[in-house]
Amino acid sequence: MRGVVVFLGPSCDPAAARQILDADYRPPAKRGDIIRAVEEGARVIGLIDGVFFQDSAVAHREILAALRAGVRVVGASSMGALRAAELDSLGMEGVGEIYRAYREGRLVADDEVALLFDPETFAAISEPLVNIRATVQAAIECGVIGADTARALVEAAKEIYFPDRTYEAVASAAEERGGDPEEAARFLEFAGEHAVDQKRKDALLALEYIRDIISAP
Repeated sequence: MRGVVVFLGPSCDPAAARQILDADYRPPAKRGDIIRAVEEGARVIGLIDGVFFQDSAVAHREILAALRAGVRVVGASSMGALRAAELDSLGMEGVGEIYRAYREGRLVADDEVALLFDPETFAAISEPLVNIRATVQAAIECGVIGADTARALVEAAKEIYFPDRTYEAVASAAEERGGDPEEAARFLEFAGEHAVDQKRKDALLALEYIRDIISAP
């Protein structure tokens, strides 16, 4: 749809996104992309995915410039959640659990949402820490693991550099930290079938939010 630009990558596949919102979908945002979208006529911008380490990240000043120009900027899931938590008091709109966790200080590190992805297909190659945390919580609630193993899994995940974070690596590292081997194995099996993709959930919520914005009378 003319006037609606969404920066999207590994958080959600374009086919699923288009079922919710007709928009101009662009690759993960890098510095300058927000201003370029405004110059090209965007009236609503959805910032979901953005680059962190491959290129210069989206700058706060370009989001503020978009807001001053009257453009609504919605952030969620990944880079968008980070920037929304930092700029919501200045007009950026945040959506989803990851945004709220940053906003409330339950998450503080940028690498919570970082992952390695294929630059051509945007398919995730590693697992973001926010998803691992959500899957660990789900495993607790399902009685798969206990609190001690959950703590060991999260601490192990935090110590692994983000491009190397996989459920296999996390389970193995948790065992090395003294976690229960049987519970670690059960968690790995659980993650294989029931892994929680919190970034995707939040991305879908953001698309629904933008759809409601442009549908409002």
